[in-house]
Amino acid sequence: QLQHPSAEVREYACASISKLLQQKHVIPAFLQRDVVRCLGPLLMDHSLAVRETAAGALRNLSACGGFEVCDDMVTNDIMTPLVALLKECSTELDANQLSPKKCRETNKNYIEDIANEAINLLWNICECNNTAVYIFNKEGCLEAVLRYMKKFSTNVDLAISVANCLQAVTEDNPDLLSSFNASAQQVLETVMLCAESTMKHVLLRTLIAGTIWNIKDTIPPGSLGSMVNAILKIFSESLAIDAGETIIRMNEAEKNRLKLAAEAETEENMSDVVDNCLLSEDDNMEEIPKGKLRRENDVSDLLPSDKWELKEVTALLTAQQTALEIIVNMCCSEDPSDDEWEELSSSDESDLFMENSYNEGGGLLMTPLCLSDEVHSAFLNNLIPKKILEKTAFPNSVALDICMHNPSWKPLIKKLNAVQCRALTCLHSILLVSDVDCLGGASALQSLAQHLSQLIFSKTELPADTEFLEAITSALRALLQTMASKNISQCMTPEQLLALCEAGIHSSNASVRVNVVSILGISGSVLAKGQDTAETLKMIGKFLLEVAMKESSLVVAGEALDALFDVFADGKEAEKAAVQIKLLPTLKEFQPVFRTRMRKEGKGQYSTDQLCVLDNVRMNLRRFIAYQETLGKTPT
Repeated sequence: QLQHPSAEVREYACASISKLLQQKHVIPAFLQRDVVRCLGPLLMDHSLAVRETAAGALRNLSACGGFEVCDDMVTNDIMTPLVALLKECSTELDANQLSPKKCRETNKNYIEDIANEAINLLWNICECNNTAVYIFNKEGCLEAVLRYMKKFSTNVDLAISVANCLQAVTEDNPDLLSSFNASAQQVLETVMLCAESTMKHVLLRTLIAGTIWNIKDTIPPGSLGSMVNAILKIFSESLAIDAGETIIRMNEAEKNRLKLAAEAETEENMSDVVDNCLLSEDDNMEEIPKGKLRRENDVSDLLPSDKWELKEVTALLTAQQTALEIIVNMCCSEDPSDDEWEELSSSDESDLFMENSYNEGGGLLMTPLCLSDEVHSAFLNNLIPKKILEKTAFPNSVALDICMHNPSWKPLIKKLNAVQCRALTCLHSILLVSDVDCLGGASALQSLAQHLSQLIFSKTELPADTEFLEAITSALRALLQTMASKNISQCMTPEQLLALCEAGIHSSNASVRVNVVSILGISGSVLAKGQDTAETLKMIGKFLLEVAMKESSLVVAGEALDALFDVFADGKEAEKAAVQIKLLPTLKEFQPVFRTRMRKEGKGQYSTDQLCVLDNVRMNLRRFIAYQETLGKTPT
């Protein structure tokens, strides 16, 4: 049917394939039948309707198929017709000469609709495939794409698609920076300054702000401060909107709209009945209202009604999630990556904050991360930490209830949870890069600790959501680390933290296990400085020893050893507890086992950075054993 001479048949075939490709399990069968090579040429079909449906089908394939499918699409040369289509639509955009025959509706702009599908396809592929990004650069696609962006005042959906694509192609793409000349930057700035207040416009501004952050190296140094401030102002405005209240308000608006539509329909039907009754029986066959007949035959009535209220809420939550993700990038932009920091920070408690004597000889030390002055002041000016904290709370229960009982709104629950998780990840990053005074001082940190403990312990069981658990334990770890380094008393009881760790260590997520072990290490090292804490230190020590010896992941086992070094590095209570749990003989026995595991499992399973950290743990284990041996020889 894709090869059929009739454009309508080709369009129908594309539309059918498009619908089927939304079901992930059928994608392999279509790939076996070379669907990319079959649909690709139709992007340049004589019929605009065919172009649009072909682009839509390929968009669905790229969105539902994931990385491997996108790679396959690039291998099958989808970029050649896609780039040609984008450039042709771009040149026709201003001319906007549409044949009336090709427009089924007076308000349909085929060029912009085709462009929207094509841009989404380009975005999906470029997000997954570096070759596609290289072709984007080489073919000068930026100019064409920016031309679509200029339509933002009349077609915000197209502009959002372009903004998503731009954010993807500008990330870690230095080769593209030279293309962002003054006129290109002007297009982005114009959109950023747009004053429209709809949620779609909030999303558009947020995405453009993210793109400008990606191309910050093209901004003159003198303008950097104002640029960062403008970006964070947009994020602040986006995060200031209460998503729960917006859901409640928009749901009410939808109900009112549907009620009015139903009333109008009833009135029209009543009018039809009255009109028909006035007609004679013979005339009745000829005088059926044309409008009524048209409605019954119009297939568009079979599609869902235009859910603009739902789309507005979705745009808001996407904007907030995007803003939070970019803020995390801003915190980490000039320092080690998140993963690197996670791995390297395992030695922070002992080396950087606790200044333990046994490790004075070196090791893998890190200084605290720090924000540039421009970003730091813009964070505070725009109340970013406060806004992030507000988003860490659980979603509004009334809003959740609305979503639970409305099938089309139910997907919003996942987005609400995603925003909370991103906010917790953001909080983790902010804690790592900000000093205590900027965060509001000791009392603010203690309040934050209470807030996080409520999030964790508000329910009888530990939350099962892995993403939430990773985010909350990361934030708690960073907070307790900061508080310990400044000798701020911690609000959580050792029993609470042990309960968290005993539950968290069974998580399938290795990052959660690393976090809970680290949390116990920080808490234990603080307790070791106190009085009458030996019994609690014994419980902590036994727990950490068991993790170190039985944990399947070497990274988690290494973190448990690091935590043991922190807890038992110093203090009379720690010495007493160490003797009672036989820490020294146990570690001496375990040392060759750990070395053997590193030799056997290290290669291939772990990254270079992880191996570097594990090697550091191995050396610290040797030093710690020697340190413990000297304690045993020292007269009391």
